Amino acid sequence: MRLKGILLLTGAIICEVFGTTMLKLTEGFTKITPSILFILGFTLAFGFLTISMKYIPLSFAYAIWSGAGTVLTAMIGFIIWSEPVNILTAMGIILIVGGIALLNQADRTAATVSSS
Repeated sequence: MRLKGILLLTGAIICEVFGTTMLKLTEGFTKITPSILFILGFTLAFGFLTISMKYIPLSFAYAIWSGAGTVLTAMIGFIIWSEPVNILTAMGIILIVGGIALLNQADRTAATVSSS
């Protein structure tokens, strides 16, 4: 994977987390500024994600984007909005991170086997 792809994917994750945070603040799209920022965040997120897939395999890019976005958004919910955290929540986050690690390892193993 190229550094450019990783940087684009990082931008996509940041924009997606920003957009999701704004979604919470729209209060059902009744507040205009957060609604516009939500649209902007997700437009940029999908744009960065799309371009990152020129450099990163689809399965890896989407797994990282959705998994990291989920974990970071959950953490924002815990910290900013004092959403409840319990053992099941923590286990879910651990499983998401573990799944991303396994997908990453599977991609590396496949690349090593195919180049042999």
